[in-house]
Amino acid sequence: MKKIPKESKGDIVHKIVKGGLAGVPFGGGLVAEFFELVIKPPYTKRLKGWMESVYEDLKKLKDKDESFNIEDLAKNEMFTTTILHATQVAIRNHQKEKLESLKNAVLNSTSPNAPEEDLQLMFLNWVDDLTTWHLRILKFFDSPEIWVNKSNIKIPDWVEASPIRVFFHVYPQLKDQKTFFDLLIQDLADLKELLSEEKLRSPMKKMAYLRVSHTTNLGKQFIRFITSPIESKNKNQTK
Repeated sequence: MKKIPKESKGDIVHKIVKGGLAGVPFGGGLVAEFFELVIKPPYTKRLKGWMESVYEDLKKLKDKDESFNIEDLAKNEMFTTTILHATQVAIRNHQKEKLESLKNAVLNSTSPNAPEEDLQLMFLNWVDDLTTWHLRILKFFDSPEIWVNKSNIKIPDWVEASPIRVFFHVYPQLKDQKTFFDLLIQDLADLKELLSEEKLRSPMKKMAYLRVSHTTNLGKQFIRFITSPIESKNKNQTK
């Protein structure tokens, strides 16, 4: 005889929400059906995909670091807080870059060198608040040369160029969206203090416009926190 599976808390919450919607007047039954057919499938898919992705990378992290023990994470209160917080943000997002940043933050929270607890939560909120363009801009101006090499884009042999000119060569789709681009820069430089805007528009000699970093110390901490520790370990091992 097959054992009847017990309802999980998620199942119970789903029934409560659906039941509550069914009681809403003026088409409540249709609202409940909308929840069942439109909201539940992507929600369940996102949650499942997110947790599987985090677990797979935790296993990869364990393979790269023998001292790392996944079971010990159950005793790590900050890790629990981080993954729960990141999961809430992940379910609200579908963009791959933001999901990767959230997952990397969860992985980096397991490190003994992880940022201070409140700083971790602040960084997670920033991943939620910032757009993918914010993240691309910040990573690009942190290390233009690495980003250009990673993108396999050839930079013209300019004698002089501003860092922003190089950026527009890599991302020409923003070249004609000056207002939007300026707002992105303002967010990163003024509101979050992650980017130093001072020299972005100034012409620089050849190679300087690729090799000068324009992120603040806080910006560099944020980037490290949302960068894969697995890739970093792989690079270190191949040197």
